[in-house]
Amino acid sequence: MVDKPTVLFVCVHNAGRSQMAAGYLRALGGDDVEVLSAGSAPKDTINPVAVEAMAEEGIDISTNIPKILTVDAVRESDVVITMGCGDACPIFPGKRYEDWELDDPAGQDIDAVRPIRDDIRARIEALVADILPTAAR
Repeated sequence: MVDKPTVLFVCVHNAGRSQMAAGYLRALGGDDVEVLSAGSAPKDTINPVAVEAMAEEGIDISTNIPKILTVDAVRESDVVITMGCGDACPIFPGKRYEDWELDDPAGQDIDAVRPIRDDIRARIEALVADILPTAAR
């Protein structure tokens, strides 16, 4: 059995961008990838507008719970994607790190969140093609 790649999405609150990215990767990568998300200062709940935007895509993130970023989560990940968390993310040699510059959906209405969601989807599709090149997607 080939080990599945593990991808960790990190943003400050783990309530919007990282949750949308994780939702897309779970949907597009299926069982071929392990998906984690966390925040350096997580909120208590997921951003309801992010939930609404993803529901429009048929992806339910409403039951997700924001989690605190841990060193272990970074250590066990093959790819770490940060979204505006600055220096809060520990760096380990041999990991692939990407920083995605995305607007924060916090406090935005659905019309402002849709383009953020669509940008995330395009980035996830490229990531899936890169880390799961044999996946028939």
